[in-house]
Amino acid sequence: MSAFKNAEGKSILLKMVKGIQENKAYLGEVDGLIGDGDHGMNMNKGFSVFEERFKDEEFSFTEGLDELGMILLNEIGGSMGPIYGTILMDMAEAGEDLEEITVADLAAMLEAGLKGLCGIVDARVGDKTLVDTLSPSVDVLKAAAEAGKDYKEALEEMKAAAAAGRDSTKDMVAKFGRSSRLGERSRGVLDAGATSCCIILTSMADGIIELL
Repeated sequence: MSAFKNAEGKSILLKMVKGIQENKAYLGEVDGLIGDGDHGMNMNKGFSVFEERFKDEEFSFTEGLDELGMILLNEIGGSMGPIYGTILMDMAEAGEDLEEITVADLAAMLEAGLKGLCGIVDARVGDKTLVDTLSPSVDVLKAAAEAGKDYKEALEEMKAAAAAGRDSTKDMVAKFGRSSRLGERSRGVLDAGATSCCIILTSMADGIIELL
């Protein structure tokens, strides 16, 4: 299929929740190497609150993104709550009027999330943040849409770009957050935000593939 129905997107959100829950300890370990170690706990808290609150409700893909974004923005604290809240809510706003979501639509939604993020933080590719995961994922998805690629192929390429973006942060020096104080000592470790962003994008892609 070349699109999925927005109204049928609940399962995608629940897949994203599962992805974070299953990686809670891993995200804590990654963050603990150069941060304060609470990234997995905070992310798991927000995604689990969303699941508890909405698992018995019916909602569309964009409605779910908006609700999850609001929970992350308002209820998990730390620096990542506002960051992920902004990304997800801006994604939702960009796609809220769509009945069906194509590769091009999903690319536009992710790009809106990236633009929203860049409106609140100065981080760019190369700064060892989740931008290093999200930005190449947007680029690859946009290119796949322009090339008219099959949805599954486009999503597999996006997952590969997200993983490569995450892995690229290992050789970078942190410019933002607590780890930026370490300077050169922050090199050699993955960025926790880039890692969680890869998990979210991969889970989202897998959820969409199951719907197609």
